[in-house]
Amino acid sequence: MKFDSVFPASRPVLLIAPMQDVTDLPFWRVLHRYGGPDIYFTEYFRVHSTSVPDKPILHAIRNKPPGKPVIAQMIGQDIPALVRTAEALQKENIHAIDLNIGCPAPVVCKKSSGGGLLRHLDHLDNIITELRRVISIPFTLKTRVGFDNIAEFDNILQLYANHKIDALTVHGRTVKEMYRSEVHFDLIARAVQTMPCPVFANGNVISANIGREVATQTKAAGLMIGRGAIRNPWIFDQLRELYANGEVQTRATLLDVREYVEFLYHETKPEGFTEKLQVAKMKKYMNFIAQKIDANDEFAHQIRRVETEKDFFQTCDRFLNSDTPFEPETPEKALVNAGNPRVDCY
Repeated sequence: MKFDSVFPASRPVLLIAPMQDVTDLPFWRVLHRYGGPDIYFTEYFRVHSTSVPDKPILHAIRNKPPGKPVIAQMIGQDIPALVRTAEALQKENIHAIDLNIGCPAPVVCKKSSGGGLLRHLDHLDNIITELRRVISIPFTLKTRVGFDNIAEFDNILQLYANHKIDALTVHGRTVKEMYRSEVHFDLIARAVQTMPCPVFANGNVISANIGREVATQTKAAGLMIGRGAIRNPWIFDQLRELYANGEVQTRATLLDVREYVEFLYHETKPEGFTEKLQVAKMKKYMNFIAQKIDANDEFAHQIRRVETEKDFFQTCDRFLNSDTPFEPETPEKALVNAGNPRVDCY
């Protein structure tokens, strides 16, 4: 199957970013209820000399939302292990295999994996060569625009252009910029002009209007959305409406957000999880959902301090029991500073 066979004809393809400890099967099901992306990414498979493919991620692939293609992402720098894992993953029902070259987490980069590979371009070149040799299905890459600074991007792009890859996702920040800086959309546009394959834009797409603006500015073939989809699960259908009708028709209220939070709570609760653990787990989602719901950010402040299910939902009721329109375009700084250290590889 050609990689772009699942692309819509009249708009950019929409993808959910591979977010570690977030884009698992329960979260996929939540997104699917609200329309969901065109293509789902897995969390990354951690690959090293003794690794085997993670069973929960395999379970997600085998039980994915019906009719939706899935891309399996790997992270690592051990070539024999990456090759072994790629060969195993091709036996699964996946649309493509993706290599993570962008995770900025220090613990990952210190192992020369994820974004750390951008400091070792010769080794990265060898990894891509060997993976392309054994991967017979579409093979994609997800990168940042440099490790230390954006001046590195031209050499990085040339390396990618030398290989026959099926798509490139560009998160428009360097590894060192993490999520703190503005996104370098001009560099994503440069990648679109340079690469012979489709390029997807990633970074700061937090509403349908921003998504269309990014797609127009960069000419990217697709939009990869991460934190924006945690905050606003309607974003994929809103983008479809914007491209189909010229306007967004799905308008959420704070009551809709309250319903979403409750569904998210119950859908993502693992079997046997205690109430206290699930409340703690929900806080990583609420870091994004609760930001700027009220002018003084009191909701975000209070929800971080609850410990019981009762207090969690009573707090939600105090701030979300309203027909007030939900505004997903919270100031970007709020989303940047809300980052949970476990939600940083996308």
